[in-house]
Amino acid sequence: MPAASRPDAIATPDLVPDPAGDRAVTAVTPFALTDRRPVVPAERLVAEMVPPPRFSDVSFGSYLPDRTQPSQYEAVQVLEEFAAGLNHASTAPKRSWFRRTAPAPAGPSGVYLDGGYGVGKTHLLASLWHATPGPKAFGTFVELTNLVGALGFQQAVRTLSGHRLLCIDEFELDDPGDTVLVSTLLGRLVENGVKLAATSNTLPDKLGEGRFAATDFLREIQGLAAHFRPLRIDGQDYRHRGLPEAPPPYTDEAVVAAAGRTPGASLDSFDDLLKHLSVVHPSRYGALLDDVGAVFLRGVKPVEDQSTALRLVVLADRMYDRELPVTASGVPFDQVFSEEMLRGGYRKKYLRAVSRLVALARDSAKVG
Repeated sequence: MPAASRPDAIATPDLVPDPAGDRAVTAVTPFALTDRRPVVPAERLVAEMVPPPRFSDVSFGSYLPDRTQPSQYEAVQVLEEFAAGLNHASTAPKRSWFRRTAPAPAGPSGVYLDGGYGVGKTHLLASLWHATPGPKAFGTFVELTNLVGALGFQQAVRTLSGHRLLCIDEFELDDPGDTVLVSTLLGRLVENGVKLAATSNTLPDKLGEGRFAATDFLREIQGLAAHFRPLRIDGQDYRHRGLPEAPPPYTDEAVVAAAGRTPGASLDSFDDLLKHLSVVHPSRYGALLDDVGAVFLRGVKPVEDQSTALRLVVLADRMYDRELPVTASGVPFDQVFSEEMLRGGYRKKYLRAVSRLVALARDSAKVG
C-alpha cells in the first residue's frame, strides 16, 4: 500500500485492569475516520481494479442458485460460455486506439446482469473475471468514472484498451455528463476489441429513467444497450433469506465501549463523518478505510439531503466490499433514507445501501 494513502493514526493497545479484578484486558484507542486525508495516486486506482476482498476467491462453482429461480441457473451457463469464448479468443494484436479502424463486428460485445438486490450478480461478475485470462479489469461504475477523471479520457482509453475484459459492477447513470462519458468510453473500448460485462438493477434501455430527461440522451443510452446481451436474474435478496432481523441500535455508551476493546476500530460521530465525506473525493473512500477492522458510529440519523445521501451510498459500498462490521447507535439503518428519497430517481441506489448496511450491522454482533 502506498505510504501516502496510509492513515497517520493507528489504534494503540494498552493493558488495563479487568473490572472483575482477575485478569487484564486489552484496550485500544480508536481512531477517527474524520482525521484522515487520504491521497490516492492514479496508479493505485488502476492496480486496484480487481474484485473486492469479499469476492476475491469466488467462482461459478461457489455460486449457489436459488432452486426456485431458473434464471439464476441460466445466467451461470451463459457466463461460463462467455468465459470459455474469451479463453479461446484469437490472440491477434488489438487495433490501435488512435488510428481509425474498421467497424467492430456486429452483435453484443458483452453481457449485462440485471436483477434485484442480493441475487448474486456481483458474485457472478467476479466469477467471470476470475475465469478469464488477463489483462482484465474490474470496478464499479463510480470507480470507472473516477479513473477517467484521474487519468484523463485518452489515457484511460489507452490503459483499458490493453485489457481483454472490463467488468463494471453497479452500473449507474446519475447525470447526463456520466451518460456521455461512459457511452463514449465503452464505444472506444469495443472498437479496440475489449469485451464488457456489467451488473445493475436496471435494464440497459431503462438506464437514466427518473433521474434526468432521458429523451435528451436517448441516443447515448441506446448506444450503451447495444453493447450488451441482457440477462435477467430473478430472486430475493440472499442477505435477508432466512437471516434474523437487523439488531436494534446500540446505546452511545455501548458503541464507545465496544470500540475501545476492538483492534483496528474507527469511532466517529455520524454527523461529523457525513460532513467529512463532503471534502473527500469518493474515489478515496476506499483508502479512507485502510487498516480499519470495524466501524463504530454514534448518533446515526436520517440523512436530510440527496448529495449527502449519495456519498453515504458510496461509503456503504466500500465498507461492504471490505466486510467491515458496523456498530452504531441512533436510528436503524433502514430509516436512514427518507420515504421521499426512496420514491425518487435514486431509489435503487438507496435500497442497495440499506441492504448492505443492515448486513454489516448484523455483523456487529461479532465485535459488539
